[in-house]
Amino acid sequence: MRFFKKVNFLAVLVVLLLVAAACSSDDDSDTTTTTGATGGAEGSIWVLLPDSASSDRWENDDRRFFEQSFTAAGVDFNIVNAEGDATTQITQAEQALASGAKVIVVVSLDSGSSSTIIDLAHESGALAVDYDRLTTEGNGADAYVSFEGKNVGLAQGAALVAACPDGSNVAVLNGGDEDNNSHLFKSGYDEIIDPKFADGSWTEVDDQFVPGWDNQEALVLFEQMLLANNNDIDCVIAANDGIAGAVSSALQGAGLDPIPVTGQDATGPGLARVVTGDQLMSVYKPIQNEAESAAQAAIILLEGGDITTLTGGNTINNGQADVPFVGLDVQTVTVDNIVSTVIADGFRTVAEICEGIADECAAAGIS
Repeated sequence: MRFFKKVNFLAVLVVLLLVAAACSSDDDSDTTTTTGATGGAEGSIWVLLPDSASSDRWENDDRRFFEQSFTAAGVDFNIVNAEGDATTQITQAEQALASGAKVIVVVSLDSGSSSTIIDLAHESGALAVDYDRLTTEGNGADAYVSFEGKNVGLAQGAALVAACPDGSNVAVLNGGDEDNNSHLFKSGYDEIIDPKFADGSWTEVDDQFVPGWDNQEALVLFEQMLLANNNDIDCVIAANDGIAGAVSSALQGAGLDPIPVTGQDATGPGLARVVTGDQLMSVYKPIQNEAESAAQAAIILLEGGDITTLTGGNTINNGQADVPFVGLDVQTVTVDNIVSTVIADGFRTVAEICEGIADECAAAGIS
């Protein structure tokens, strides 16, 4: 790790002790830390990622794009992962502020803990950016960068309606109830699929939130749904690719054929299932754009700039306050447009998607 020039020995010692404490915490909680110090504006930016289990995007995508953005801008930064533990994330925020962080970018594990983190930042004279998930308690962050959540659900709902005929038995597996995004996604697909339930075109066999977006929990929930309905489920709204993978595993375990299942995040495994027909679609959220926008917001705040140059004056209400909001677009990905979307953008590679399914990729024109 390289530090700012012109610091005295005591300051260096304090920072080294804090890093050692963070590493000890990492060992205990299986967190991962990335640091960089390149001598930019005074103070540092810390990014608090949520976990690596609910989706592989956090470690495989978001981390690298933040690293690239901060390194290119020449700012001091630190990226840590709480591995699903809200208490650990609060501790990481405290470590960040003790080490001189001026901006904290947080992916909320739940609004109560992320509200605490935002308050800690403000009490220390620092600023906070909500990333991907809006904190719906407290006075709100200084900026929020995410995709338009309802549009994600609208894309999922529209895809399922196009794929599932009348008479279908449909199950719904939402994300974590504690995550505001889960409710935004649900508001989108419910708008599309609820009329199908209301007019009797479809039968809703179950609708469950998956605690903590945990894929193993999703597997158990869907196995229970299959058991309760004598395996008679025709289509599934799955809130993300991880949950879709759990549905696919449960179907395979029961000896059942694939059925239309939605997804989100355009992960490598999710897109591989799209190619093989085990998953209907995924929602591509250009994570590079999201991470770069959040990095830009954090740098603007670090340097005392005007965040409206990025938001254009757009805001979102968190229940108590209007938070400056950068809202980004999403795109449906199917087997027909994988090449022209995620591969063309460099977000995914052919090798990443097609490992072990070369014949299926060749048949789909993905090469």
